[in-house]
This record gives sequence, structure tokens and C-alpha cells, in this order.
Amino acid sequence: MGSSPEAVPPGWENIVLPAPPASSAPPPPPPPEMGQMVCGSCRELLSYPRGAAYVQCPCCKTVNFVLKAHQVGNVKCGKCSVLLMYPYGAPSVRCSSCSFVTKIGAHNIRPPVSVQQGQPPPPQSPVQ
Repeated sequence: MGSSPEAVPPGWENIVLPAPPASSAPPPPPPPEMGQMVCGSCRELLSYPRGAAYVQCPCCKTVNFVLKAHQVGNVKCGKCSVLLMYPYGAPSVRCSSCSFVTKIGAHNIRPPVSVQQGQPPPPQSPVQ
């Protein structure tokens, strides 16, 4: 058997695999950030993509309006002390745990936008 020491036995050859095809499609976008809210009708916890204005409940089909953080107030239930959220301007809020109706007092009323943003800066005199 006159094989040279550099000869490779059959089946031991280096196999060169073709390079994977270059993908021309961009990677998929990341999933949207999600928010959560409780359905105003059946109290089901709903998930929705942030930025949505309305969310339809899959259980009762109620269309719920999504409030932004600056449109929501917090108050403790007058009976069981559960922290409740309510839209600013609401005169009262019903507790989802014990059904007690808590009145929204003057300390929970949202200040006018001008107060929230502070007073505008005084006009500056032109530099000469």
C-alpha cells in the first residue's frame, strides 16, 4: 500500500460548507411596550400596546378609554383602603374590591394646567 503520509483517508476530507445566504430582510421590530388596565365593565385585566387610545375587552366586548398617567388621580378607598385610580374630574370612584363609593375631595382635584406647568418666564428685553 503505497500511500503517502499526507494522504487523507476517504471520508476524512475537509468539507467546505457554503456560506449562509445574506438576509436582505431587516430584523423584526421589537415587540411594543405593553400597558395594563382593568376593564370598566367586567373588571378583567387587559393588556394593550402603549399608545393605544382604546382597548376592547375580549370577555365582555366593552371598549375602554385608555387614560394617560397625567389624566389619572389616586385615592384610597374610604372603606378598605385599596388604592384606587380615577379620571381627573370625577366626583367619586367605586372600589373594585368592596364596591364602596369614595367621594373625591378638593385635595384630589387636579390643578389647572397653568399651575402644573409653572408660570411662564418673564419676557426678556432685547439686548442692544
